Amino acid sequence: MRSAKIAAAMLAATVSFAAFSAHAAGNLNVICSADQEVCDLMKGLFEKQSDIKVNMVRLSAGETYAKIRAEARNPKTDIWWAGTGDPHLQAAAENLTLEYKSPLFDQLQDWARKQAESAKYRTVGVYAGALGWGYNTEILKQKNLKEPKCWADLLDPSYKGEIQIANPNSSGTSYNTLATLVQIMGEDQAFDYLTKLNANVSQYTKSGSAPVKAAARGESTIGIVFMHDAVAQTVEGFPIKAVAPCEGTGYEIGSMSIVKGAKNLENAKKWYDWALSAEAQSHMKDAKSFQLPSNKSAEVPKEAPKFEDIKLIDYDFAKYGNPDVRKALLARWDKEIGAKAN
Repeated sequence: MRSAKIAAAMLAATVSFAAFSAHAAGNLNVICSADQEVCDLMKGLFEKQSDIKVNMVRLSAGETYAKIRAEARNPKTDIWWAGTGDPHLQAAAENLTLEYKSPLFDQLQDWARKQAESAKYRTVGVYAGALGWGYNTEILKQKNLKEPKCWADLLDPSYKGEIQIANPNSSGTSYNTLATLVQIMGEDQAFDYLTKLNANVSQYTKSGSAPVKAAARGESTIGIVFMHDAVAQTVEGFPIKAVAPCEGTGYEIGSMSIVKGAKNLENAKKWYDWALSAEAQSHMKDAKSFQLPSNKSAEVPKEAPKFEDIKLIDYDFAKYGNPDVRKALLARWDKEIGAKAN
């Protein structure tokens, strides 16, 4: 059923995205930091309407940032699509990405435009989503565990070995979690919290969405993820319930950046403009992607967690997108949490 929907979306794209075709040809090297199914959908849609051959690799946001940084003198990538905004901002601050203002810029939500303006147009917001977790309702009931409604609840000893979260060195989701907790609690208190949480964590995954997928499969009970990733599992039919923490929570602005020194620059700009279009963003739901799109005219999936229903903090993207701040927080995490990980 899912593959049929994606195929139908690709067929529709030949007409819907005609304005972006312009008889383009050639190659485009893309790193995608979304789930594999979303990456495959975007690749197929774009190739269908552009005649551009897309060479795509799926990497987590933290991995992508490290790769682009390592290859700065001889870039292998043209464009980086999706993944949390923090590492995109870090790449922008280090002049690893290219300034570009799309003709579609004025069609975007305020948060997407502010993301671009803060980075001097070296990145832009393509979607947004709130941080939280998803838990397996059946396992929770079987083990007679209480529902975790707040960050504080996750420290309950009854959850020992029941929680998964990603490693913030590889995962933008987990770095966002780290930065969120620091902003809510203060840095020392946040690391004290994470030290206590470690006692309940069974695994630190590489991918940000992996923890809730494990919960869906019954391999764990709770996965700390962006809420839309939990919703995706619910829509798939798994007994997963998404939670917005009662104390408040951070959010991501999934972003897109053209790599400085891109070998296929014109094709990168074509992808960039197309990926900001309402048509392209409206198709993301076909791959069970339930974020809030950045184009004001894009269709918002009915399942998408709405910001107005969630207690959001005033997440400081500029500060936590700073390379020095990231480096310091990750070094402290490695020393105080990673070194003691179960």
